[in-house]
Order: sequence, then C-alpha cells, then structure tokens
Amino acid sequence: RSEIIPKSKQLKVLNLKLSDAGTYTCEYGSHTVSISLHVFELTISLDGRFLSNEVPQLTLMQNSSKPLPDLSITLFDSNNNIVRTKPLPKNTRQKYVLELKKLEATDSGTWMCHVHADSPLINQNITFDVKVLGFQKPLLERKYATVDSTVILSWHLNFQKIRWKEGFTGQLKWKQQQNATPHELLDFNVTAWGEQHKTKKSSHFRFEIPESKPESTIELKLPKVHFNHSGQYQCQLAYNRRHTQNKIELVVMKVSANPVEPLPRGAKTTLICQVSSPLPPNAHLLWERVNGTQAYVKKSTQNEAKVEVNVSAAGLWNCHLIEDNDMKISLSYLVEEAPVWISYVVTGASIGGSVLVFGLACLCIISGISWQRRRQRAKRMIQARQYLLENKTCQCQQ
Repeated sequence: RSEIIPKSKQLKVLNLKLSDAGTYTCEYGSHTVSISLHVFELTISLDGRFLSNEVPQLTLMQNSSKPLPDLSITLFDSNNNIVRTKPLPKNTRQKYVLELKKLEATDSGTWMCHVHADSPLINQNITFDVKVLGFQKPLLERKYATVDSTVILSWHLNFQKIRWKEGFTGQLKWKQQQNATPHELLDFNVTAWGEQHKTKKSSHFRFEIPESKPESTIELKLPKVHFNHSGQYQCQLAYNRRHTQNKIELVVMKVSANPVEPLPRGAKTTLICQVSSPLPPNAHLLWERVNGTQAYVKKSTQNEAKVEVNVSAAGLWNCHLIEDNDMKISLSYLVEEAPVWISYVVTGASIGGSVLVFGLACLCIISGISWQRRRQRAKRMIQARQYLLENKTCQCQQ
C-alpha cells in the first residue's frame, strides 16, 4: 500500500490504517531523518444514515509511536454550529466515544470534527457526511378547518434533497383521540430510484389521494370535512427496521344556534361556536357581530373549546379562531328575522295563552267557591236530620 515518488523521494502510503502509525526513517548516505506518523480513525454509527430523532455515536481512535496525547474534540454540524456532545464512560486516550444530539432532517450535510492537542501540537479537521431521512416540517403540526370545507394534509419528505439512494416504506394512520387505536388509511413505499407507490387501506373513511407532482410529498385529501374527522394524522417511515413519524393534528370548527328557527321579534337565540378539541394557550375563539350595527365581541376563556353568545336581533355573526393574533379560520352564521305575521302569531298566541290561563284560573276559583257552598249546604242538612232523629217529635202548625 505504499510507493516512493522518484522525483521528490516522497513515501506515499495508501488506505491508511491505525496500524500504520509509527516512526518512519529515511536514510541517505550518512544522513538520517525520522518522521512520526500519527493516525486518526473516525467512524459514525449506522454508517452515517439516520432517521429523525435518532441519536448517533461518534468514535475517534488514534495511534502513534509516542505516548498518546490527551485530545480536545469539537464537533460542528452542517450549518457550522458547535454541537454539544456527551462523552460515554470508559473512554481512553486511544478511543473516544461521543454521543450526539437527536437529529432532525435539517441536520443533513457535511459535519466536521476538530481535533486539538498541545503536545505534540495537533490541529486536525476531519469531515464526514450525515444523512437524516425525515420530514421538513415540525414533529407535530396543528391544522384548522371548518365543517364542510376541503382539507389537504401534506407531509414533505427530504429523501430527494439528501439523495437517499435506499428504498424505504411508510404508513399513514389516523386516530380521533390520544389513547384511541390508530386506524390505517394507506401504505406507501419509495424505491431506491425515488419512485413512490401508494395503497389505500381504508374503505369506510372518506378521503382521496391527490396526484401530487413532487414525488417527495405524501398527501391526503378530505373533500368534505366532518366534525368527527378531527384527530391526529400520523405519517410513519420505516427503514432497516427503524421508524420515525410526524403528526398533523386536525382541529375542526362548527357553528350552530339553539333554537335554529328564524328569530321572532322580542325572542332570543343562542349562537354556539365549537372546536373539536381544546385549544392551546395561545389560541382562542371570538364571536363578532358584523352587520354594521353596534359592535359586539365575545371571547372564549383559556383552553376553552366552546363559546356561546345570546342574540336578540337578526344579523350576521362571525366566529374566528385566532392563534398568536393571527386569524386561522372563520365561520359565519346568519340570524334571520322571522316574518311579521309570525311575530303577530307569536304575540297573539302569547296573549291568547295569557287570557286562557286567566280564564282557567277564574273558572277554577268559581268552581271551588260553588263546590264549597254545596259542601256547606249538605253539612247543614245532615245536622238538621240528626237533630230531628234525636228529638223524635214533629210539631205541626195548626
């Protein structure tokens, strides 16, 4: 594995190994020159191919003919930021094992390990590649939708950006609640050439698979969102029996009224704005009247999933979902005014009902008085009959 360059008399050693470390001596006549060769070997776990959230280990070994120096190791990521490392127990001067941070998809690229020692003076930069297969979005994304709207959920993968040449598989699941059993929606696989194939698994859950142009995107389309479509949609990748996942939480909003009939004059109704799950602390619901009259606003309390407002006049109302002062979605409800004849009917029915109640009350009073009089008369007759029977006399008037 070595050769001498004739012109410069240099010794060239190929494919260095740790065992190549030592002292090399060049003798020319009566002259002798010695050079000490210090060899480093840097290896990274899993051959530098990781999934999101995995923790790699870096191993640095050194060999030399002299006593091994105590090394100072500094690690830089692909963005030239210093990476905090955790030395593992039982490290020696010959072998350093460092545990890195949890990786994200944005960590893909060329990293650098800087090795420093004072005696002998060593300042060595060793570069190595890190590839992280994962998602280009945060691990948990929240998406808002209104009832009956169309929603497309997207997961953007990075396998084309990092030129991931190995095949992998994936699965898309949905569960309505945190502790519920996941429901499989579709399977997909990506070949080593970047071709994507999808297989629909669910038949009773209404969704579509849009034809997306970028091969690195997994999409799910809900053509008409229902309130019970809310929950967590989880996209999972699998490579070499290892897994990583990314979730989208779908929050659905609806508005309703109680009662739902047109509002007669003088009557009231309650408008209800509701979301499918409690909101985070930085989000709230807001009812707002928008019919040009006096402004009226009602805001939900923290972590509240519903807000109600009492309405006594017709008009247009909007319910907004606001997160960090940014309006995410809005849904309107029109309170219609009942026709005049209905108001008259309601008024007449109310008056008629009052008269009927008053009449029934009077009838009950009269009936009670009459019944009381009949009872008293019967009582007096019984007393007279008893008196006559006791005296057994009959006086006749002549």
